[in-house]
Amino acid sequence: MRRMVSLIVLAAFLLAFVGCTMHTHVVGDGAQQGVKMEKRQWYVLWGLVPINDVNSDTMAGGSTDYTIKTEQSVVDVIINIFTGFITVNSRTVTVTK
Repeated sequence: MRRMVSLIVLAAFLLAFVGCTMHTHVVGDGAQQGVKMEKRQWYVLWGLVPINDVNSDTMAGGSTDYTIKTEQSVVDVIINIFTGFITVNSRTVTVTK
């Protein structure tokens, strides 16, 4: 019985992280220098209305070759556990030059 409960808890924990997604966009030739800039993007109404403006072009600082990674990281999942009940969600945007 204890083993069955442990398996169910483990399965529920793993399924909770299935929704963690990442999108990568390569601009120009992609990242060349390895310099990263990271910002958190906030939304209300479960991602329908953005609260702040995260501009990847501004984050790239005029570079023509960079990579944009947009993800809901583990930190975002933890934040969303506490803010989700008031419909506020976050995701992380990383620009690598």
